[in-house]
Amino acid sequence: MAPRKKATSEYNFPHPMDNEHLVGHGDTLRNFMDAWNNRDAHPVHPVWMLTGPMGIGKATLAYKIAKMVYGNVGDFFIIDQDRNIDKDGKPKPDGKVISVYTVRAMIDKMQMSSMSGDWRVILIDSVDQLNTAASNAILKLLEEPPAKTLFLLVVHQLANVLPTVRSRARVEKMRPLTISQLRELCVKFIPDEDISTETLRLSNGSFGRIANLKKSGGDAIYAELLDLLNNEHSNTGDVMALAKKIAPAPELHGILLDAIAHFGLADLYPRATHAIADIKNVYLEPEIGIFKIIMEIKKCL
Repeated sequence: MAPRKKATSEYNFPHPMDNEHLVGHGDTLRNFMDAWNNRDAHPVHPVWMLTGPMGIGKATLAYKIAKMVYGNVGDFFIIDQDRNIDKDGKPKPDGKVISVYTVRAMIDKMQMSSMSGDWRVILIDSVDQLNTAASNAILKLLEEPPAKTLFLLVVHQLANVLPTVRSRARVEKMRPLTISQLRELCVKFIPDEDISTETLRLSNGSFGRIANLKKSGGDAIYAELLDLLNNEHSNTGDVMALAKKIAPAPELHGILLDAIAHFGLADLYPRATHAIADIKNVYLEPEIGIFKIIMEIKKCL
């Protein structure tokens, strides 16, 4: 079996492979279990695509299914960033793209794996990160899936997946977590943190986003943003000071959209979305772009 990758979070969250605490997604798990338990009468679909927002537990569910299917007897193959390699076979975990060389290496290992008759599982986390050549290599494998082989594909944005890959999969759309489910995870994994209801709402159903907000201080900065926008006496100097806090962390730029939603400024949302996307390409000083968006929000209040 492939080695576990180390958890990188300062909160020491378990890697999905080691996490036995799945919260939510009982409907998706039941769908798979129904298919699996009736596989003798109706062959189980070989390709399952688990799709939904980042940080809601898709990989945790995928590993839970994988461990049940291969049962520590069959073979388990993982394609992810920690196993990414370049053309020379050297590690290349750049956090952005999974290379075709990584996929080819997995296929080679699979072809040399035991043919004992036990199930094999191939887990890809995530399909969004496969480059075009890697996606095409996976597609060739999916066109004629090997016998007794289950593919578990984690997908954050379904639109990022090649239609030809999507058409060969059973797509399970997983929903964001509820506030109560998020609270359960917070109690389990970050019991010493004071997680406000506002932060839970700000996470949009993603426990992963809560962790990122706490690490970056984004929850406190968001509260500061709301205070600034609610304060009719705040000035351009105050706005620029806050823009300088937000600008260096791209993962925080989305709190501007959260503020727009908070104030019910639906007409501003599309323009702000495009403006945020342009920040890294248009502005040498990102705080200028952030400043302009905050000022636009103030004008609408």
